Amino acid sequence: MKGTFGSSSICFVTMLQDDGSSSVTSSSPIQIFPMMSVSPSFGSSSQWLKELKSEERGLYLIHLLLACANHVAAGSLENANIALDHISQLASPSGDTMQRIASYFTEAIADRILRSWPGLYKALRSTKLSVVSEEILVRKMFFEIFPFLKVAFVVTNQAIIEAMEGEKMVHIVDLNAAEPLQWRALLQDLSARPEGPPHLRITGVHQQKEVLDQMAHVLTQEAEKLDIPFQFNQVVSRLEDLDVEKLRVKTGEALGISSVMQLHTLLAHDNEKRSPLPFKHSNGVNLHRALVNQNTLGEFLEKDMANGCSPSNDTASSSPLCSTGSTKMDSFLNALWGLSPKVMVVTEQDSNHNGTTLMERLSESLHFYAALFDCLESTLPRTSLERLKVEKMLLGEEIRNIIACEGIERKERHEKLEKWFQRFDTSGFGNVPLSYYAMLQARRLLQSYSCEGYKIKEENGCVVICWQDRALFSVSSWRCRK
Repeated sequence: MKGTFGSSSICFVTMLQDDGSSSVTSSSPIQIFPMMSVSPSFGSSSQWLKELKSEERGLYLIHLLLACANHVAAGSLENANIALDHISQLASPSGDTMQRIASYFTEAIADRILRSWPGLYKALRSTKLSVVSEEILVRKMFFEIFPFLKVAFVVTNQAIIEAMEGEKMVHIVDLNAAEPLQWRALLQDLSARPEGPPHLRITGVHQQKEVLDQMAHVLTQEAEKLDIPFQFNQVVSRLEDLDVEKLRVKTGEALGISSVMQLHTLLAHDNEKRSPLPFKHSNGVNLHRALVNQNTLGEFLEKDMANGCSPSNDTASSSPLCSTGSTKMDSFLNALWGLSPKVMVVTEQDSNHNGTTLMERLSESLHFYAALFDCLESTLPRTSLERLKVEKMLLGEEIRNIIACEGIERKERHEKLEKWFQRFDTSGFGNVPLSYYAMLQARRLLQSYSCEGYKIKEENGCVVICWQDRALFSVSSWRCRK
């Protein structure tokens, strides 16, 4: 199956010709909406909406989402409410790719509006349950369905093995110790070393003790089976609260650090005392006209428009690196540098979801999550319960956090690889280009998937995992510069 965004690399099916004229037939309802305004009367009759083809419906949903977000940014909640009503007639969590993703972006925008009334918001969420076991299960589903974490683990392990060649005492710190399969594979690789396995100590950091207990059980059993001297240390803590002294790094140990999709959460603390900037208004720029003048959705979203709907490279679209004073990120990276790791391997989402305005984050995250939803469309049937859970409980919650939250609550502050290069360089780390063999393993793993959309590319010695041509995750390796 192919999703709505399909092989066009998250650029929507070309709906409009170069001269701005419609490429659909004269009888198509799609000709109406670029010229009309979002109004209650227009949405009162939904018959024409039902006649939209999949591509037309997808383009209209994008149009409505952008218009709705613009209304929210401008404080026009009445118009935002009208747009949300229109979207609800088209979006569906069980529909095609665009219908599904529109459902979660709509929820996120509505959630943002509700936060304007704290009492109402708290009352509506007062009975919401957070089931830890369900969250753990959904993250395991993500691991099993997608190849992203598997590639990250293979590349990370290879970088560690190469850095630890000849070492007799090895200590690995896992800053997100949630998946024991990665370290089971490392134990097996180390047991096959020509010089014999080292004494291995793994320190797992996680905020849920039951996750660490399970990891300790699995890895201890594997080490005993392979006859490798092994010790597992647990540190129950959130990353932002981690005291590096509890990692208990000892003199004479060769230290390796693994961080998988964790470091970006520290950026929330760097912005904790900064008030969010006011949302950019469209300043009269007509979204309908902008849609008509672009050949594809991708061109529309990616164009650096003067109204601030899309971030430019030189705007303050993400948190500053080292402004005045120390930040949480700086302090944490400096503390890790002080431990003198031989290697630190970092996996992060490769997209800029840390813009200062709603419109910046909306345009970037639409591309990113459309790619992930399209991966699911190409992998699982629309009726799959596993797919629904991953979309709703994991991807949908990330979308909500990016769109609805500000300040310390906004944890999903994903940034591009070049930003991490700047941060690590400033903190005294030098990039270690990943080896040819690490790249080869990553490519072989992706080739084992029947879906052809997954790709690997090399960028400045790092692995970037893509869906079609859309970069989604990066894996980079670092060591201390003395």
